[in-house]
Amino acid sequence: MAETYTTMEGDTVDMIAWSRFGVTHGATEAILRANQGLAAAGTRLPQGLTIVIPSYSPKKVSAAARIWS
Repeated sequence: MAETYTTMEGDTVDMIAWSRFGVTHGATEAILRANQGLAAAGTRLPQGLTIVIPSYSPKKVSAAARIWS
């Protein structure tokens, strides 16, 4: 279920993703997809902007295979 978030001074999309989901990879993109035109607001979002925080579940990352021991 999506929720909304009102930005505060200094907020960035990846900081919001980290605080909500504990990851940035994938979550940042999900927030940008849910808020068309948000990227045009710049790196630091303006204070008082209401954005949609979509439901998102981080994918499980498996351990990398080691080619050489």
